[in-house]
Amino acid sequence: MTPVDITYIGGPTAVIALGGVRLLTDPTFDAPGEYPIGARKLVKTAGPALQVAEVGAVDAVLLSHDQHPDNLDASGRTYLAGAPLTLSTASAYGRIGAPVRAVPSWEHVELPRPDGGLLRVTAVPAQHGPDGSEAIVGEVTGFVLSGDGLPKVYVSGDNASLDVVRDIAGREGPFDVAVLFAGAARTPLVPDAPLTLTSQDAARAAEILGARHVVPLHFEHWGHFTQDGGTLTKAFAEAGLTDRLQLLKPGASVRLP
Repeated sequence: MTPVDITYIGGPTAVIALGGVRLLTDPTFDAPGEYPIGARKLVKTAGPALQVAEVGAVDAVLLSHDQHPDNLDASGRTYLAGAPLTLSTASAYGRIGAPVRAVPSWEHVELPRPDGGLLRVTAVPAQHGPDGSEAIVGEVTGFVLSGDGLPKVYVSGDNASLDVVRDIAGREGPFDVAVLFAGAARTPLVPDAPLTLTSQDAARAAEILGARHVVPLHFEHWGHFTQDGGTLTKAFAEAGLTDRLQLLKPGASVRLP
């Protein structure tokens, strides 16, 4: 089986190389600082490990959502303007336009591979908070990557719901690799529940998905995260899943499976 290479850039941003196709998740390349969102502000505490020029060409961007600066910042928007293709939500297309392509949940796009095969990118649901929060936080999507001779990869986007994970596992699982946005993000808009997976729920998600490897993203570098790499390490150890966790340092890469 052809391996997948994942390079962690910072926050939700990573390069996923699979079957000769290079994909970039949620581009965020701005410097640390305060970023307004409505009447509030999010605080970025660390910049990216790689700058745009160091990323190199990609075939497509996987954009979980566009409405929050910790998933698409000013530099990321500039990056999208030069990207060949961005796959995202209908809401993102409505606000940004081309090169964003809206992909409804459970529908897919096929990208050509250098070997003549195809990489299938399937949009899957994501719930950015507790039940009923979409009207507040907006539309989000995740992705499943698959193809002949390739490992199956799940990219969660900002999802906080294990019920959503169960639905995806039932329709698309099991998975070789799960790229899980974690960090238990919290904001005053939704005060009583996290907006992304807790560390404990990330470990549960790994079991539900049947994922042999888990690469966490979006668990650090912003002030609204309430959990981090240490809590992920602890949660996976307590669940007996230490061997599945691939906790990368910014700028580091891993080849799986």
